[in-house]
Amino acid sequence: MRYLDPKNDLTFKKVFGQHPHLLKSFLNALLPLEPDAQIQELEYLPSELVPEIPEVRNSIVDVRCVDQKRRQFIVEMQMLWTDSFMSRVLFNASKAYVKQLKTSQEYHLLQPVYSLNLVDDIFIKDSPEWYHHYRIVHAMDTGRQIEGLEFVFVELPKFRPQTMPEKRLQVLWLRYLTEVGENSAEVSTDLLAQQEVREAVEYMKESGFSEGELAAYDKYWDGVRVERTLLAAAIAEGEAKGRVEGEAKGRVEGEAKGRAEGEAKGRVEGEAKGRAEGKLLGQQVAALKMMRKGLGVQEVATLLEIEVEEVLRLSRLLEDFGTTAEEHCAR
Repeated sequence: MRYLDPKNDLTFKKVFGQHPHLLKSFLNALLPLEPDAQIQELEYLPSELVPEIPEVRNSIVDVRCVDQKRRQFIVEMQMLWTDSFMSRVLFNASKAYVKQLKTSQEYHLLQPVYSLNLVDDIFIKDSPEWYHHYRIVHAMDTGRQIEGLEFVFVELPKFRPQTMPEKRLQVLWLRYLTEVGENSAEVSTDLLAQQEVREAVEYMKESGFSEGELAAYDKYWDGVRVERTLLAAAIAEGEAKGRVEGEAKGRVEGEAKGRAEGEAKGRVEGEAKGRAEGKLLGQQVAALKMMRKGLGVQEVATLLEIEVEEVLRLSRLLEDFGTTAEEHCAR
């Protein structure tokens, strides 16, 4: 038996866009709903209520529904992560939230909107966590929340089945999305043991699709491959350009920094050398004055803490040049 991949546009809509009881089970398993706030009933939104954002081609953005409390749920299956995807998700959810009210209706009638986004890509590379729940909370006190919009992002490639009795159905649905596909001739008995998941697996049998549907299925994957190739090429080009510009900028900055450091080092070394030479000249002048007053070579060397050889040299200058010996101190 050959199965199709449930992440495809065609198959995802066939399961979750046509069978509300399967979507209800899926949402209750994946969304952070309290036990007393589980979805009991739901209905699909008519197409005119769906926000229209024709930006990312390979994204399923039309599985939307409301439950018995009029809470809205938006489900998207995103094959490729882009920098703008999260912004688009926020826009879609906000637009759905705003569209609840008709003219002159009160704000208290607004009900929460939940956005569930299944991403077949890794977008948070420095964390092993695959389930990301976002709310509008107080920056200092996260227990304080502005209710109305909640977002869940699931990184499917990071998902690994684990024994979580309290989230068993969540694990089964995610295994359904990540394990069932063209490379799976057989399906795990764990998936077939759960009624809703088993039914969803049945809908993935290739024999249940027409030739036209299979052609659309293949065309979708062709589009994903093309877009993935273009995205990879754009990233590679950007990285190459960044390296070239970075190296050029680095050379310029390095040369400038080198000059600045050289000048700074020169100033420091010059000042140090100047201070040392000034100190030596002062000692030489003092030594000449002491010897003119009759102090001996050893005594002068000890008092000024300079070498005896230097005092002897100054003594010879004093004998040769007398009162102008200071002008000849430099070596």
